[in-house]
Amino acid sequence: MLTAVAMFSLMDTSMKMLAAHYPAMQVTVLRAFCSMPLVCAYVAWRGKFKGMLRVHWPLQLLRGALGIGMLTLFAYGLKSLPLAETYSVFFIAPALITALSVFILKERVDAMQWLAIVVGLVGVLVVLRPDGMNFISLAGLAILGSAACYAVSAIASRILSRTDANEHIMFWLLTFMGLGAVPLAWHGWVPLRWDDWPVLVALALSGFFGQLAITKAFSMGKASIVAPFEYTALAWGVAIDWALWNTLPDRWTLTGAAIIIGSGIYLVRREAAHAESEHP
Repeated sequence: MLTAVAMFSLMDTSMKMLAAHYPAMQVTVLRAFCSMPLVCAYVAWRGKFKGMLRVHWPLQLLRGALGIGMLTLFAYGLKSLPLAETYSVFFIAPALITALSVFILKERVDAMQWLAIVVGLVGVLVVLRPDGMNFISLAGLAILGSAACYAVSAIASRILSRTDANEHIMFWLLTFMGLGAVPLAWHGWVPLRWDDWPVLVALALSGFFGQLAITKAFSMGKASIVAPFEYTALAWGVAIDWALWNTLPDRWTLTGAAIIIGSGIYLVRREAAHAESEHP
């Protein structure tokens, strides 16, 4: 999981660098198609091209649409927000997943879990600033929207995993994101600069290996143990912000991040305790 977080932090850094020169929708296309050769090679190595068309198409299409929204909003927010602040807001995703699981998966969430969700949302308000100046910023709201898309996509992925192979889920997500975003990005397409090819290679490698690492992490260990390590992304965000853009998070960002991370870890642990009690 630590490797996955490191890879995704490098991927997000690549996206932030690309977002400075290309429209957010075009960055989504580049993210989807850059990793496609590696994903195809991996699927072939795993012998999973067989049965590629026997998948749950409605949910696969839904995840593709959500992926476009998630990456485009994320790239838009990254253009003007530091990585640390972006991650701090995005950390609300586990709380959103827990809340959505009640309505979509019909899972039980007790009063303490609802309280943790509310506390997490308060943490988001702290990161976006209690004075309201950043709360109305499009960048902050875009990251919040990206986290919401991610949460719904995660719920859909839980349902898909009951019938579809992980390799098929990964392949069709990138395929639908790329194909769906191309027509939307075409009108404002900016020719690729030669200087950006190293960034595109970094984007492809980090995204691919990050996905492999996170899949392996959750297959090897309990979610309650593995998931909290995702919050190490904040340390990567702070380090990268300082190294590349000479920016450090302020006290509001760090305070809000601490609140969100605390509520997120509580929710993961609480969910694991419930699962163990229901399946002794």
